Amino acid sequence: MWAEAVEMLDRAERLHRQFFRPARGRGARPSWTPPVDVFEDGEALTIVAALPGVELGALEVDIADGVLRVAGERTPPGARAGTIHRLEVPHGRFERCVALPPGAYAVARQELVAGCLVLSLTRTA
Repeated sequence: MWAEAVEMLDRAERLHRQFFRPARGRGARPSWTPPVDVFEDGEALTIVAALPGVELGALEVDIADGVLRVAGERTPPGARAGTIHRLEVPHGRFERCVALPPGAYAVARQELVAGCLVLSLTRTA
């Protein structure tokens, strides 16, 4: 019974490593997708995307056809010359597209808070 459980965990870890394998090259396809939360308070939409280690200047944020797109690249911190014993936080190119509720929106505010990108979108017209 334990052997089966350990084998399943090993398979899950291999799949996780394969899924988050970094893409090659600047124009490469995204290799991971950050999780997001979307809140609406009547005046604005707030989008929170988990992006630990990503600088604000390295982000691409745009809205087209009712879809918010957040893209960029996360590089692992520190020197990579030594031996890596565990690398679980995804890195490489990422992209997340989120369908917005009906209406036209503009980005009113964007900031990084505790490793998360926080966007405030206001309705236009």
